[in-house]
Amino acid sequence: MPRARLATFDCYGTLVDWEGGAATFLYGIALREGDQDAPNGRALRDRWEELQFELVSGPYKPYKQILGESLRAWAAERGYSVGDDDAEALVRAMRGWQPFPDTRPALTRVRDAGMKLAIISNTDRDIIDHSLRHLEVPFDHVQVAEDVRAYKPADTVFEQALERFGEDPADVLHVAFGFKYDIGPAQRLGCQTAWVNRHVESAPGEEKPDYEWRDLWGLAEYAESTAS
Repeated sequence: MPRARLATFDCYGTLVDWEGGAATFLYGIALREGDQDAPNGRALRDRWEELQFELVSGPYKPYKQILGESLRAWAAERGYSVGDDDAEALVRAMRGWQPFPDTRPALTRVRDAGMKLAIISNTDRDIIDHSLRHLEVPFDHVQVAEDVRAYKPADTVFEQALERFGEDPADVLHVAFGFKYDIGPAQRLGCQTAWVNRHVESAPGEEKPDYEWRDLWGLAEYAESTAS
């Protein structure tokens, strides 16, 4: 398999701790609402993510609207009272979610080994700009849903990214935590794929990534072992 020239990433869940941030935020609402029977933060987050996935699979809406609508739908199911202030608080929280400990040092090694870096994210410019500040790693390209008015897993997101980045799919390794959002469409377009399986879970789909890593150190090793 040829060595990829460009590593592209799903930002939230792969580079930034989306799972922990969302679980903390949602469990905080459950505590505020006095829900003594609430499940743990992970279970709350998993249900919210299912509702969000339904929204991003429909007609394009700005991501802040997706966040607000999915939060309200999640709260309604649980009998919680949330309003515009809560939706705005979720946006603020997401702007502050932090990178995983391995992200910055691993990506620095990848860049030093000669690979370019890019992000393909289901968000908007306002949110990603804050995340880039936390990441402190230079990226060659960043594409968000706002740029293409579409969300992964739609193929057009990757089609437009490849055109925007000016890369042949065979030269791209797409690295992602979001299996159902990322692995399938990237593979369909001819990209190599790597699944970052931080929790050692069973694959939630039939796709077979080219690589599976616990964290981004696997990418650093890949980049250094294939450097010319």
